[in-house]
This record gives sequence, C-alpha cells and structure tokens, in this order.
Amino acid sequence: MKARAHIFVSGRVQGVFFRDHAQRWGARLGLTGWVKNLWDGRVELVAEGEQDKIEALIARLKEGPPLAQVEKVDVTWEEYKAEFTNFRITWS
Repeated sequence: MKARAHIFVSGRVQGVFFRDHAQRWGARLGLTGWVKNLWDGRVELVAEGEQDKIEALIARLKEGPPLAQVEKVDVTWEEYKAEFTNFRITWS
C-alpha cells in the first residue's frame, strides 16, 4: 500500500552525516521524498512509497549512522501524493 510519512528526528543528528545516510537509505528502499536539517537541531524528512519500505526507513532512522545519537523519531502518516521523483537532500 502506498503511503507518505512526515518524520522529525531529534538528538545528535546534525554534523554526523545523518542526512546523507537518510537519503541513501530512502533511495535504496525505492522511496521518494526529501531530508533536511532544521534550525533547532532536528532533521526533517518526507518519504513516499510502499508503507513497509517507509517503516524500514523509520527503523533505520531510529538507529542512525554510527556517530549519531537518536533520541526521538516522530512520525505523522499522511495521504500519498506521488509528489516526488527521487529521494534527495534539500536545504529549503
């Protein structure tokens, strides 16, 4: 089933290649969407694709890359929009 998730990751998740890992994980899982750093130290993602693949991404985000310390992952499930063509890092 196609789904969309809006995700916020808190903890030590900036300056540890978190966005790069998240982008690669999402792309490898065949998801589309984006990931970016927020001014408050969190990382924000929007991911679209098969729900089980998004759940696999969320599990990876909870672990984080080796230098990260993930404290919290907030997920809001949304209606699938087929809005993206790839999974990318964004700055806006």
